[in-house]
Amino acid sequence: MYGNMMFQPLLISGLIEHAQTYHADTAIILKNTNGTITETTWGDIAQNSKRFANYLKTLNLAASDRVATIAWNNHRHLETWYAVSGSGLICHTINPRLFPEQLSFIINDADDQVLIFDKTFVNLVLSIKDSIPQVKQFICLDAYDADIAQIFPDIQFYDDLIQPQSEQFEWAKLDENSASSLCYTSGTTGNPKGVLYSHRSTVLHSYASCLPDSFCLSANDRVLPVVPMFHVNAWGTPYAAAMVGASLVLPGPMLDGTSLVNLIDDFQVTTALGVPTIWQGLLNAAQTLGSQLSSLKRNVVGGAACPPSMIKTFKEKYQCETIHAWGMTETSPMGVINQLKAKHAQLDDAAQDQLRLSQGRPPYGVQLRLCEQENGTTEIARDGRSVGNLQIKGHWIVDTYFGQDRTALTTDGWFDTGDIATLDQDGYMNIADRSKDLIKSGGEWISSVELENIAIAHPDIDMVAVIAATHLKWDERPVLIAKKSAHGAVTEQDLLDYYHNKIAKWQIPDKVIFVDAIPIGGTGKILKKDLREMYGSVLLETE
Repeated sequence: MYGNMMFQPLLISGLIEHAQTYHADTAIILKNTNGTITETTWGDIAQNSKRFANYLKTLNLAASDRVATIAWNNHRHLETWYAVSGSGLICHTINPRLFPEQLSFIINDADDQVLIFDKTFVNLVLSIKDSIPQVKQFICLDAYDADIAQIFPDIQFYDDLIQPQSEQFEWAKLDENSASSLCYTSGTTGNPKGVLYSHRSTVLHSYASCLPDSFCLSANDRVLPVVPMFHVNAWGTPYAAAMVGASLVLPGPMLDGTSLVNLIDDFQVTTALGVPTIWQGLLNAAQTLGSQLSSLKRNVVGGAACPPSMIKTFKEKYQCETIHAWGMTETSPMGVINQLKAKHAQLDDAAQDQLRLSQGRPPYGVQLRLCEQENGTTEIARDGRSVGNLQIKGHWIVDTYFGQDRTALTTDGWFDTGDIATLDQDGYMNIADRSKDLIKSGGEWISSVELENIAIAHPDIDMVAVIAATHLKWDERPVLIAKKSAHGAVTEQDLLDYYHNKIAKWQIPDKVIFVDAIPIGGTGKILKKDLREMYGSVLLETE
């Protein structure tokens, strides 16, 4: 017997309809490429998304055809998201920081029919145009520009396309399990792989994101997604913000610390989301500018482990709660979020701070387990100490990679993340390391994350990475790559001494290499693969 309740499919179009109906005058603020500020509203976003949907209808695309975007966090990009998915097409967001060969591979693999891009990426698109012959339409997300039209004769301009279109559009009636958007992994271990999200998974992910035990979003918030919209859908925040009617502040390409501090202060941002490298730049800029970041109540940190020193600075200097989170493209991306439980109020500040270092616990809809071997099925204890291969399952977790027939799951239906972690009885998960970043020294494992967290707390250090270097006797030993702060005077011995009494002596790095810059990938993560190629043999050279 079925229940006697209405059934309505969970569709992305329902999110923008809700925002238009109940939050039409809520502000959407964005920083343009030229540094100017544009203010619009959820009502305008909804109307323009329908105008663009009407234009897409004239292209006679087939259901589930892919429409690609190469764009920053801005209002036109946001409008296209809702137009594409709401039309029954698939919105394929592409990272412009990838190599041209990877961009061509991704566009061809997805069989994209339309390519939408910001003005700043015109030359990039021209450079790969001949290698993506199946793309039929090229649309620049801007007003008409004669100079661009001259060098790109078959280009069309977004503002011209939507201007004559009606604001009335009936969103496609879809099965909630229909595909809505496509994101590709970073491709650090081979070609990128596509992860195809559904309307259902996206809406459920949005519900979970807004919960008090997650990002705690509401109509009272002004949200700054520093994480790009081309990286796992900006962690789903543009969907979640529409669901609750939160205001959005979109930074465009201006992700430097000074620009972000000014956006936070000028527009009273309450919640910001990004990777640790972004927040390090923000903290440096806030100190230089004398900003108190007074409106910022919480910042969500994902993509890599957040250094304890950074959490402490946000809390003690800026009264801002840092929320650790963990996820990946294959998990939409939210897997766990660090919010404390009622019983933790009884802990002293030091104990609470220690718990905050965990990546967090899963919301409803996600399950975690640890297994003895990668892709194995034999579980190990959830005691907060035992280390194992982290596996996950849930309502918004990948099943099969796009275009592949073979499942991405273990034999009993879990996705192996490639992370090494611990779990406790409350579900709090601590990432020990990526499996490929662990250092095996004389048969014992050393966590690069733990070594990095200690080094980054040194006041003369801006950024660090620890890699495994080949060693004749111990197989592998840790080497610390460090970038000094602007006026840092720390020496190699100073930094090695800084580890004393903080970690076992045998785990202290063998060497410190100071560099002017540490390579960062397209999603803001440190490229340890590049560092291993550059410095992986450095200990052999001195033996």
